[in-house]
Amino acid sequence: MMKKIIAGVGIVAAAALVLTGCSGTGQETSTDDGAKLDLTYAVVTHSGPGDAFWDRVKSGAEKAGDDYGVKITYNSDADPAKQSQLIDNAVAQNVDGIVVSMANPDGVESSVKRAVEAGIPVVTINSGIERSAEFGAITHVGQSETVAGEAVGTRLGDAGLGNVLCVIQEAGNVGLEERCKAAASTFGGSMQNLQVDGTNDAEVKATIKSKLQADTTIDGVLTLGGQYAIDAVGAVDESGSAAQVATFDLSDDVVSDIEAGSILFAVDQQPYVQGFIGVTALYLRSTNGNDLGGGQPVYSGPAFVTKDNAAQVAKFAANGTR
Repeated sequence: MMKKIIAGVGIVAAAALVLTGCSGTGQETSTDDGAKLDLTYAVVTHSGPGDAFWDRVKSGAEKAGDDYGVKITYNSDADPAKQSQLIDNAVAQNVDGIVVSMANPDGVESSVKRAVEAGIPVVTINSGIERSAEFGAITHVGQSETVAGEAVGTRLGDAGLGNVLCVIQEAGNVGLEERCKAAASTFGGSMQNLQVDGTNDAEVKATIKSKLQADTTIDGVLTLGGQYAIDAVGAVDESGSAAQVATFDLSDDVVSDIEAGSILFAVDQQPYVQGFIGVTALYLRSTNGNDLGGGQPVYSGPAFVTKDNAAQVAKFAANGTR
């Protein structure tokens, strides 16, 4: 089922690219048409500093902007109050559309609704899938954290694990909390949450290491971001633990560790797709009056990367697009 969903996203992207190359009459047009429209889209996320995941979201959004000949501005802040200010700034600048992630929906609700009331189309990505339509967004591009988390819990159980840490790197991020909750619901063993400071990788590794040393029955570590999986692998090595690591999200280092057997698997929600399709949805709205998704989310994942398919993904991860 998930293969069909992800394939559908690819079809949407391909269709958008085709739209920039031909008119409804079959005659060729160029991406200069987009530039003549002088469109500007603001991408406002809850990314904290140094998070490689969001570099991929940004790359996807900027690639879409280049393809369509439109201007992309990217800003982020992990503080929902400051993220709201960034959304308000975009509204004040009268942008043609806003892509926004909602890790803390309540914290940005007023600003998102003000954008919609101002007639600015909004697409939510990554986090906030449950509140997107309520706030007036065209659609949401991302994965269901419940579906992904449940699949992860099953896989951890199938791997024979019994006592797993679920490492949360952003306090108050409802999407991350839902991942752990959903994973615990299908995992047959014990799962406990561990809060860490995701802005400091050294501290993340030290916190996980300390927990592993304090409880030698822990046989698994589930991280919710690719760079934190690398921290977890280091913590396992330094603590002398035999715990196995699994993670949400990818990086080239994660793919290498999956190939080497240091990481069991990674859940890929395809952040590049979230940025690219988020901008694509706005572009189609501006140029063709389309509302992508038919009132439903456009799923970008989950896709699983394991030792069996890691080599196929590696070349794209090295490019910073997976």
